[in-house]
Amino acid sequence: MVVTTVIVVHIIVCIALTIVVLLQQGKGADVGAVFGGSSQTVFGAGGASSPLFKLTWTFAAMFAFTSLFLAYSSTKRISGSIFEDRKVSIPIHSSAPALPLGGPAAPAAPSAPATNPAAPAPASK
Repeated sequence: MVVTTVIVVHIIVCIALTIVVLLQQGKGADVGAVFGGSSQTVFGAGGASSPLFKLTWTFAAMFAFTSLFLAYSSTKRISGSIFEDRKVSIPIHSSAPALPLGGPAAPAAPSAPATNPAAPAPASK
C-alpha cells in the first residue's frame, strides 16, 4: 500500500519536474544575448530566488527521496536466490502411462534391403 502510493507520487513528481524545467528560460534567452551583450546572471534576471527555481529544487528533492525509498523497498521484497536448493514436487497422476526417461519412443522406419556398395554389381547379359 505504501509502495503503491510512493510510486504514484514519484510518477507525478517526474512529470511535474519535467514541466517545470521546460518552463524555465535559458541563460541567454534575451534579445540582447543574440548580440553578445547579455548581462544576466546564471539563474536568470530574477536571480536564484525565482519561484520556478525553488519549485525545481523542491521537485528534484522529492524525486531523489522517492527514488531512494523505492530502491530500498525493492530490496526488501526479494524472497530468495535462484541458487538456493529448492525441492519441487510434481504430482504424478496414476492415470497417466509411465514414460521412459527419454520420452516416447519414435516409431521405427521400415528398413530397406541391405546393399553392399563394395560388392561387384551382377553382370548383365
